[in-house]
Amino acid sequence: MLLPEKKSRREFLSLTAFSSAGILLSSSSFASAGFFASGPDSKVKGVQIGCITYSFRSMPGSIENLVGYCVKSGISAIELMGDAAEDFAGAPKNPMPWPPQGRPTMTPELQEKIKVYQKELARWRENTGFEKFEEIRKLFKKEGISIYAFKPNALNASNTDGEITYALKAAKALGANSVTVELPTDSAHSKRLGNLAEKQGVYIGYHAHLQATDTAWDTALEQSPYNSLNLDCGHYIAAGGKNTRETLLALIEAKHKRITSMHIKDRLNKEHGGKNMPWGQGDTPLKEILSLLRDKKYKIPASIELEYDIPAGSDAVAETRKCFEYAKSLLES
Repeated sequence: MLLPEKKSRREFLSLTAFSSAGILLSSSSFASAGFFASGPDSKVKGVQIGCITYSFRSMPGSIENLVGYCVKSGISAIELMGDAAEDFAGAPKNPMPWPPQGRPTMTPELQEKIKVYQKELARWRENTGFEKFEEIRKLFKKEGISIYAFKPNALNASNTDGEITYALKAAKALGANSVTVELPTDSAHSKRLGNLAEKQGVYIGYHAHLQATDTAWDTALEQSPYNSLNLDCGHYIAAGGKNTRETLLALIEAKHKRITSMHIKDRLNKEHGGKNMPWGQGDTPLKEILSLLRDKKYKIPASIELEYDIPAGSDAVAETRKCFEYAKSLLES
């Protein structure tokens, strides 16, 4: 028996003009058709649907590219990955390719290049200005797109206090109120991050994968009012065990004041294999999550994170657009 959510997706995809016209498979069609003449608007019924720019990792990833992808997919708010922003701002060039094309052989020469690069990058971060980040903010804003979170690879235990402070200041220059990072296993690091964040007035949103539980964030939250959740609803469900649809919704209600952003994707639960699925085909309670944000008026941006396999003939922009249209249909139903 199909879940109502899965049935509605099939009906939606069969009825929507976007799907029947094949527009989704041609990202350039959006701009040429003038659908977003005044800029995209992905706030639906008071819920800000956004996306993490990691969703576009299979495509060229300059800042200018990302602005275009957001416009064409209808997205008006984002969590910005750090690579494109730092490239735009003039950071040293990373010897590791992005997006990664397979796993390069870690030869001694490549390892040495990476060590040199990391030192150069740390020096650059500690001494750079933020004019270029302000310019990035203006480029997105010109198209009606805001940046609510920033995810640079500068918030780890191996990074200096100067690098972490740089990341927080860059977030402010971008217009974001939080940075995001993986939830540390060492509580000393989350305390360090919280202390530095408090000085800058920027939140640290901690992201969890399959280690997500109802209590996984408790220590970090107790350490600083600037420690918060970047809750990934799909990973939470895929972890299985005590993590259920019902406990996820209860967690959002209990912690909503400490959730600065969330990721939404559709994953099967552990018992069903945990795979990322096209929206409406997994076990993540997308309709219930979005309805909760809408009905409770929680001001939590819900970031599309495209992780399922892109079908032949499509691309990341088209699939992100599909996810947004699906989320919109759930919120308007």
